Amino acid sequence: MDRRIFTEPSSRPRNGASHLEPLVQECYRKSIELLLANSSPHGILACRTSPKAERRNYRSVFGRDASICALGMVRSGDERLIGTARAGLETLARFQANNGQIPNYVRPTDREANFWHFGCIDSTLWWLIALRDYDRFSGDRSLLLSLRGQAGKAVSWLLCQEQPSRGLLVQNEASDWADIMPRSGHVLYTNALWYRVKELYRLTDAERTRQQFNRTFFPFSPNGHGKRNGAGADRFYTIDKIRKEVRPTPYYLSFVSYLSWGGDVDLYGNVLALLFGLPGSGLRRTILAFLQGERRNGSGTMPVTRNPIRKGTKHWREYMDRHGLNAPYQYHNGGVWPYAGCFWAMVLAQEGKTVHALRELRNIAVLNQVNDWQFNEWFHGKTGRPMGMAGQSWNAAMYLLAYHTLRYGATI
Repeated sequence: MDRRIFTEPSSRPRNGASHLEPLVQECYRKSIELLLANSSPHGILACRTSPKAERRNYRSVFGRDASICALGMVRSGDERLIGTARAGLETLARFQANNGQIPNYVRPTDREANFWHFGCIDSTLWWLIALRDYDRFSGDRSLLLSLRGQAGKAVSWLLCQEQPSRGLLVQNEASDWADIMPRSGHVLYTNALWYRVKELYRLTDAERTRQQFNRTFFPFSPNGHGKRNGAGADRFYTIDKIRKEVRPTPYYLSFVSYLSWGGDVDLYGNVLALLFGLPGSGLRRTILAFLQGERRNGSGTMPVTRNPIRKGTKHWREYMDRHGLNAPYQYHNGGVWPYAGCFWAMVLAQEGKTVHALRELRNIAVLNQVNDWQFNEWFHGKTGRPMGMAGQSWNAAMYLLAYHTLRYGATI
């Protein structure tokens, strides 16, 4: 069955987080069921079992997936899920590289760790965020204490990926969650996470990272130029070029590299920047207004990328055709990901926009419900066709976290 789901909902959630409609409540229950079914002694597996999932290694403990899942599983209050969250974080630590990097995924039954072709920078970032989150909210203070050495190595590895005079991480193409996208150099999504890690682990230069983040990804304000500092000149020529060639945008740029930058508009990365408090008040209002206008499909759930990269253009890469995935409006190149939409619902709740946040949560429940609660990985950004793996764990876990944010003010 190939249902199209991008139709405007016929009813709206009631005003107030204490009155949630049956579909929203049912999605919460189904999310718990899916997470329990995908639990293993080694942690949460990325998706429901199937021959396709086995072939593509989705029946593994992924660094980013298991860490993101831990955020919602801890909030559930279910001791079984909290135990699975802990097991996943421990499994990833057990297979940590000697230099401190957390794996892209682990197949624990085969004792195999995979670090992706050119590294997987956000596995380490999400693992550190989840480890601190577990310590704060699970009621179990022993995990962070037992893994403090591994956490220190992970932070040290990330510091080695940092451009020293800017305090921003540098990465290769296709080396974060958008693993067949050409973002490289300073990447919005990755550096939003890096700022949050610096805050959580009280690294001394978090504020410098925040300032450089804004100068780099929104280089249109008067302080957008590279600056001379006490250590010598660090003029970032790309910023000068952007200011000459690009009209000011109402959003952060998706990446800034050497004399190159992204025009694809990473909506998901902009959402994370808001969630972690990176923009000042004026820019925050601008980005919020822009994102609220991004209902480009009938579902009301925004895609992860606004302007898909098209074949034959400057940033198209041959590898984007891998598995036939990254055509425009597909996968990371403009697809709709329910788990990513949950972060947007959290931002709306953070802003006190309860009615809008509840509507987003309801829309995500509609996506997860397709084909009798199939919890599809992603949906085509134009047609609404459900695609990717079924039974995706982080759809369920992030739904739990967004739900708890709306009802109880949960944060990460």
